Amino acid sequence: MSSNGSPNKTTGQLHSVKGTAVESIGNLTGSASWQHSGKEEHAQGEAEYKAAQAKGYAEGTADRIGGYKDSIVGAVSGDKAQQTSGNVKQEKGKAEQKANEMA
Repeated sequence: MSSNGSPNKTTGQLHSVKGTAVESIGNLTGSASWQHSGKEEHAQGEAEYKAAQAKGYAEGTADRIGGYKDSIVGAVSGDKAQQTSGNVKQEKGKAEQKANEMA
């Protein structure tokens, strides 16, 4: 987890890789405690990464919906600035969703 307690893709990947390395050392040395510790850290890292992905995807969805609403309101009211801002927010949301798609 990041310092603010929310899931983070970078720290999730870091723990996943570190866990794999620790597990590999345990396999080489025959240390069951290192093997177990490495597997556990790897699993926690993977879970954090997936949680961060889900959070990012949800944030993208919220931006996309909010942008769509602003775009429609701007078009109906004739407010080009609001319409443009809504379109930009909607595209930002699409990009967030794409970057956080689950494989």
